[in-house]
Amino acid sequence: MDAEQPSADSPSSAPKKRPKPGERRTQILQVLAGMLEQPGADRITTAALAARLDVSEAALYRHFASKAQMFEALIDFIESSVFGLVHQIVDNPNPLPPPGKAARIASVILQFGEKNPGMTRVMVGDALVFENERLVARMNQFFDRIESSLRQVLRTAAEAKGSLTPTVQANAQASVWVSFIIGRLQRYARSGFKRLPTEQLEASLKAIG
Repeated sequence: MDAEQPSADSPSSAPKKRPKPGERRTQILQVLAGMLEQPGADRITTAALAARLDVSEAALYRHFASKAQMFEALIDFIESSVFGLVHQIVDNPNPLPPPGKAARIASVILQFGEKNPGMTRVMVGDALVFENERLVARMNQFFDRIESSLRQVLRTAAEAKGSLTPTVQANAQASVWVSFIIGRLQRYARSGFKRLPTEQLEASLKAIG
């Protein structure tokens, strides 16, 4: 049966309901992340973002004081998503089979990046080149925290194997692991999201571990 066409007075022809403030904030961030997913995207302006949302730039600033604040909100999402998973791995009292917890941490970060291409460009700094230096420093701190978590699990693993210098060993290994993670994410972003960060991941993790 064919669906009836809405009349001029039907609810579907009425003006669309305005989103609530929290919903609009989420919508702005979703659209910004979507624009970052475009391979080779240049610097995203508030004018372009407003045009994509079909609102005025002034409407954007009712929800975010600046574009830097929009990127900070994206970083908040990255941090809460990734560290929520990392802490579960670190705090798990049970050991994981080789290559162990470090490999699991690398896996969840790379899988997150693969599922969120726009966020990957933020993580590796490509989307922040023309933005506030504070944002770049914050993402650098993000990877410092990742390296600290890696050192923790690697030191525990080294101690369990009877290493005489578990801290030195863990520091060196953590540096290698975080370099691998960043390298995979950079390749993903700079290949136009064609080279997946999880490509041959299991074999690569075993080679490092």
